Amino acid sequence: MGYTIRRVAVIGAGTMGAAIAAHLANAGFAVDLLDIPPKSLTPEEEAKGLTLDHPEVRNRIVRAGLERAKKAKPAAFFVEDRARLIRIGNTEDHWDRLREADWIIEAVVEDLAVKREVVARIEAVRKPEAIVTTNTSGLPLREIGAGRSPEFLAHFAGTHFFNPPRYLKLVELIPGPATKPEVLDALERLLELRLGKRVVRAKDTPNFIANRIGFLSGAFVGKYTIEQGYTVEEVDALMGPLIGRPKTAHFRLLDLVGLDVAAYVGQHSMAALRHDPFVALVQDSPMNQVMAAMIERGWLGNKAGQGFYKKVEAPEGTQYWPLNLQTLEYEPPKKPRWESVGKALKMEDLRERLRFIAAQEDRAGGFVRDVLDFYLAYAAYVAPEVADDIVAVDNAMKWGFNYELGPFETWDALGVAETVARIEARGWPVAEWVKDFLAAGGRTFYQYENGRIVGYYDFRERAYRRLEPHPRVIVLRELKSEGRVLERNPSASLIDLGDGVLCLEFHTKANALDPDIFAMMERALERLDREDWVGMVIGNQGEHFCAGANVFVIGVSAQQGMFEAIDQGVRAMQRLMMTMRYFHKPIVTAPFGMTLGGGAEVAMHGARMVASAETYIGLVEVGVGLIPAGGGCKEMIRRVLTPAMQTENADPLPFLRRIFETIGMAKVATSAEEGRALGFLSEADRIVMNPDFLLHEAKREVLHLAESGYRPPLKAKLYAAGRDLLAALRIGVWQMREARYISEHDAKIGEKLAYVLCGGDHPEPMWVDEEHFLDLEREAFLSLCGEPKTQERIWHFLQTGKILRN
Repeated sequence: MGYTIRRVAVIGAGTMGAAIAAHLANAGFAVDLLDIPPKSLTPEEEAKGLTLDHPEVRNRIVRAGLERAKKAKPAAFFVEDRARLIRIGNTEDHWDRLREADWIIEAVVEDLAVKREVVARIEAVRKPEAIVTTNTSGLPLREIGAGRSPEFLAHFAGTHFFNPPRYLKLVELIPGPATKPEVLDALERLLELRLGKRVVRAKDTPNFIANRIGFLSGAFVGKYTIEQGYTVEEVDALMGPLIGRPKTAHFRLLDLVGLDVAAYVGQHSMAALRHDPFVALVQDSPMNQVMAAMIERGWLGNKAGQGFYKKVEAPEGTQYWPLNLQTLEYEPPKKPRWESVGKALKMEDLRERLRFIAAQEDRAGGFVRDVLDFYLAYAAYVAPEVADDIVAVDNAMKWGFNYELGPFETWDALGVAETVARIEARGWPVAEWVKDFLAAGGRTFYQYENGRIVGYYDFRERAYRRLEPHPRVIVLRELKSEGRVLERNPSASLIDLGDGVLCLEFHTKANALDPDIFAMMERALERLDREDWVGMVIGNQGEHFCAGANVFVIGVSAQQGMFEAIDQGVRAMQRLMMTMRYFHKPIVTAPFGMTLGGGAEVAMHGARMVASAETYIGLVEVGVGLIPAGGGCKEMIRRVLTPAMQTENADPLPFLRRIFETIGMAKVATSAEEGRALGFLSEADRIVMNPDFLLHEAKREVLHLAESGYRPPLKAKLYAAGRDLLAALRIGVWQMREARYISEHDAKIGEKLAYVLCGGDHPEPMWVDEEHFLDLEREAFLSLCGEPKTQERIWHFLQTGKILRN
């Protein structure tokens, strides 16, 4: 049968439960969030004369959990208004609300007895066919669900969300002892499409996949670090981007997680993994004593202000002093350097970099080689126990911890036979299926065609199986390896997405806009016009969509007085943006991540925007002493002010002030939904929860528009407010300057921005063409480029990455 999920209940308003409820609300679900009523009054409640029976008291714990979620940094909600979808209550007065839920998530404390009691109570009230999942990081589902009816167990599973659930994409989906396949399928579809998660199916084993491998390999790193005399800084320099892992590396990650949390997970894991032969290799670690001493002193990591690192304000600025693991004293940072690491970091291809660094006989190579060998040996040993295939293991590690490669992809890069030889030489266990694989002549765990993975080795069948691509995922790298690149220059490529749809991909550093990108945009529009293409997507799969214009080029040109060149560049961008907006075939932009300045202007000039939910969009040019000049000011007038002024006797000031603050304060949306609230996205633009599906959905939008008989919009007439509104904005700027909230140069930028947004200082409001605002944008931009203080801001930003308020 099909399962329709409309209402969800979350039991437990702790860190995870409240955050899960918040993300469900982000996805548009109505949510009931319940927690226990308190058993004693606070002093404040006693002072008010309240009793334990008062509703304010009985919902205190759940209300506090929701308030923490509202204040969380980074934000748990896309926009604060989403919290209205959450109805709070307690587990005594409001338990009957579970009868309304289509999906009930148990997210109480990691205590088997407590979870079993809660699950038993759920069974007594849940409606038939309602799905129940336990959110646990490793407790056995067969024990949590023990004693429940067959009908309940058929709809019972585990959903292990990683924290924070809005940002970490992995959800491990764990079948219970009798879960129906259609229930698992329904959950997987919902998690992928509605919640934007990446789903891995795991077996009901201790700590499941990611935490099982991550914990034990992390424990090995800790033990090895002290026994071999490495420092905190050295380990983090070797365990981060060098080997395709996040900058948090090892010790920074522990500080982020919290040492108390890490210790709790460690104690639980060691108790649950007594059967595991690899546990003996990490037992009696001297790191245990170090962490115990740190916890006793309250050095719990980021939440305590110090852990393996301590934030120190030095004359040179903020520094992070690492802990000396022998003396337990913090020391000034030394920034370790190795010649081999310097060479490796110049290698763009991660597989090549891993082979190189692991082959080095220096201190860096030895650490990376030993740590990776243990990680790979353990992943292979536990794979058949925790997962159905190596793909699930690789995906769990990549999606759970943001690794670029999973363990079996890493093993292929290093060489399977060579790595096995090293592991055996150390006396570590080698999985029998790996020995059989090599004995049968196997060389790599994956099969590759033109650098693309097309098959994987199935350790159950002892044979390769075809790896079927996800129907909603487009991978540009794979399309390029198939020869689908139509044109390319150093900054951009034009790729055939299939079905008559082009893709314009940026690939500069931070995808910053430069002349080569604009040249490729010109070529794309020419081909779209003259050839038999139905439309185009502007998108890429870099770290961010676009960080804006190349500020270095602007800074050099301004410093050398090349204002004619700047003018020509701005005119070219404005012309391209207007061509895109009124093109006779649909052009869909697909922003994600940082979409700033010129990147926001590109995103706003398509026929539609199909944005990732995690799109951080903003016009931030004032940060370097400029204003938007690629149509950004014009677009905000078109999107925010002009529609409002279609109503007779409407007051333009609130809308103008909103635009002025958005641009003048360089506001960046913390989500695509907030971007819509700020005016960057229109109601017609779409938001995609799963970033893996973004290009697929953008392509679908092109095809939908084309098949619907797409016609470009009529040329717009925009509302130019004129002199009176300009005076009002100028008064605001003057007040800010007089109160010393802004500098003289900030005020000058604000004056010019106000002039542009009001369409000049004409005596009466009037309706004007878009070009009127574009001309004003360009003139103000050029004027500010000539200002010495703007040039100072540009160079300060380029040198430090920080904003100068001069």
